[in-house]
Amino acid sequence: METLQRKAKEVKWNLGPAELIEEALSNQEGHLTSTGAFMCDTGQFTGRSPKDRFIVKDEKTEKTVWWGDINIPISEAYFEKLFFKMVAFLEGKKVYIRDAYAGADKNYQLNLRVVNTLAWQNLFCHNMFLRPTKDELKDFAPNFTIICIPEFKADPKTDGVRQENFAILNMSKKVILIGGTGYAGEMKKGVFSVLNYLLPHYHQVLSMHCSANIGKEGDTAIFFGLSGTGKTTLSADPERMLIGDDEHGWTDKTVFNFEGGCYAKVINLTRDEEPEIWDAISFGAIVENTRFFPGTHEVDYTDKTVTQNTRTAYPISHIKSAVSPSIGGIPKNIFFLTADAFGVLPPISKLTKGQAMYHFISGYTAKVAGTEADVTEPQMVFSACFGAPFMPLHPTTYAEMLGEKMDKHQVNIWLVNTGWTGGPYGVGERMKLKYTRAMISAALEGNLDHVAYKPHSIFGTLIPLECAGVPYHVLSPRQTWNNDEAYYKKANELARAFVKNFEKFESFANKEILEGAPKPNDG
Repeated sequence: METLQRKAKEVKWNLGPAELIEEALSNQEGHLTSTGAFMCDTGQFTGRSPKDRFIVKDEKTEKTVWWGDINIPISEAYFEKLFFKMVAFLEGKKVYIRDAYAGADKNYQLNLRVVNTLAWQNLFCHNMFLRPTKDELKDFAPNFTIICIPEFKADPKTDGVRQENFAILNMSKKVILIGGTGYAGEMKKGVFSVLNYLLPHYHQVLSMHCSANIGKEGDTAIFFGLSGTGKTTLSADPERMLIGDDEHGWTDKTVFNFEGGCYAKVINLTRDEEPEIWDAISFGAIVENTRFFPGTHEVDYTDKTVTQNTRTAYPISHIKSAVSPSIGGIPKNIFFLTADAFGVLPPISKLTKGQAMYHFISGYTAKVAGTEADVTEPQMVFSACFGAPFMPLHPTTYAEMLGEKMDKHQVNIWLVNTGWTGGPYGVGERMKLKYTRAMISAALEGNLDHVAYKPHSIFGTLIPLECAGVPYHVLSPRQTWNNDEAYYKKANELARAFVKNFEKFESFANKEILEGAPKPNDG
């Protein structure tokens, strides 16, 4: 760090939001919107690049990391080479440095030092990580350092990487290197990956890709789900206090947020549908890859010219219902969210422990194909633990910890389909948000404890026969299709995909988990 400071032309430490926005405007990094939020573009990359994320393979990680297509190894020598090239690159440049925390529970807090060349990315880190007080900054000592230089490009021929962009985690040197990409989410998810390694491995704390909130009676709820399933939207409930929207740890006593902010999708955002997020996009917030209505500084959230993955980053304090500190108690209800584009899964169903473990390990959702040539069908996605790209350890490590906690605390587990109903994508329609909110509220308030259920004939999950605020037929996906033959054909197709995906996990799964699998009718 001392070498870096000597080489840099100018170093600006721990600037506040107003100062960073002034810097970003002066540097021509973006524009102010009509709400005071800062609009910027992330360049070539408008999302993470999973195939360009590496972990240094050394004595510490060699036998602990789950190596493969997700956790790609890189040598210590290549890391050292890139580190010194990046430090040399900063010579004569302006640098923004920020000290921050990750982890609201002080018993498990990680001290971060972030080095940025873009002011708006330093603002992103101010928003997304926890902010030390002035007194805490006096004696701040980092546990991990992030060096993020979008302008620096690697040489794949000599640097041991796939292409010019990269994100490299070194668990021994406690450094994250990010280059060649302007997508700020690489910093956020880099820290998440570090915590997903440290907390379960060294502290027996379950790290989770989930959102969490807390009710007026102190009851905590957790929402697992991949991007696009509604984690952020559904946890921002005006009737409950928000703990966090994406990353949490579960200790023996608490559920705590890793972050100090929210990173939400804003494509097609409206005040009517998501008022908490809409109002949070005020001064100090960031909007990425969005566009203005012509002749104004008002954001057109329907504009997907740059990407479907338009986002906002804001401090969690911008959500009026956020709890401070971002900590809750042991959860009473856990929701597995899936955006099933095949329209097969019920909008809500209750899981046994075996089914819960099976679905957690499967981590299913589906993505709509979009505008790719000759692609007309939705794409199945199975991501272990609802967050495989960020899990350095084997999925069994996290699954076994979740199973132990389910046993110990007797929580209710629900599978919620926020995707399609009445047919697959292109035929049916997206589940109405008001119905999903009504079903989740009924589960949280205990109103589904005493209703009748029926098992799904293929997936075996228990479907409630009634729920206030939801039409009866909506609860049964088969009824919404009005075509039993087509429904069961698609349901069996999805069930077989579940079974096929789970083959790689069968060797460690116990009888209870295997009994939680769907039972496709192959006749």
